[in-house]
Amino acid sequence: QVQLVESGGGSVQTGGSLRLSCAASGSSNARFCMAWFRQTPGKEREGVANIDNGGSLIYADSVKGRFALQRDNAKIWLQMNRLKPEDTGVYYCAAGPGFCTWNRGAFPYWGRGIQVTVSS
Repeated sequence: QVQLVESGGGSVQTGGSLRLSCAASGSSNARFCMAWFRQTPGKEREGVANIDNGGSLIYADSVKGRFALQRDNAKIWLQMNRLKPEDTGVYYCAAGPGFCTWNRGAFPYWGRGIQVTVSS
């Protein structure tokens, strides 16, 4: 079993920055794909960024050039810059074995979620 604990988040104005952290505990999690998803009002949960155990990164088009994902073994950080109101939502850390994907079903482990609010 893998447990994911998220921290960071909060409220900022447009153009501001926030940093999210996620720490995974449990067996073999260092070989997992780790990712951030978000749930924005009125939309399905969507992938934001993911990173495999080799450090390969994938970003959603909507955050490319603004967000940066880093990893150190079983911990990941998401630096979010130039935030926009449409980035508002609940951000979830996720982990799963195998190749990284945007398929939520490939991630059996999820954090509780953390609120990010960007005001205009």
